[in-house]
Amino acid sequence: MSMVGELSCFLGLQIKQRKEDIFITQEKYAKDLVKKIGLDNSQQKRTPAATHVKNTKVDEDFTDHKLYRSMIVILLYLTASRPDIAYVVGIYAQFQSDPRVSHLATVKRIIKYVHGTSEFEVLYSYATNSILVGYCDVD
Repeated sequence: MSMVGELSCFLGLQIKQRKEDIFITQEKYAKDLVKKIGLDNSQQKRTPAATHVKNTKVDEDFTDHKLYRSMIVILLYLTASRPDIAYVVGIYAQFQSDPRVSHLATVKRIIKYVHGTSEFEVLYSYATNSILVGYCDVD
């Protein structure tokens, strides 16, 4: 095995290494997501979700399961470098078997938020005494 240089890209993550820290981002992946969904010309959002939304609207029409699931899967992968969307994506991932129109609207809002914040990065600094914690869901 030989060294071929510093790691700059791995599984869709862009990695910038410096002496004192590492930046991880999925900017290209995020931009591709927004373009694939067709929201690249839409108005960007400042927050991933509105604070007044209620998730239980059983009287609403259903939405396309396949489209909803594909958006959720893409967003779940994006949470690897975007802890700011992890909570709201997790909430709306629960509705994959029974997505309603309002659920799809919120997922699209998350994507519009990602569109406006695609350059966000996660910083891992060598100077801090950080402890890496991982988790696994083995259902």
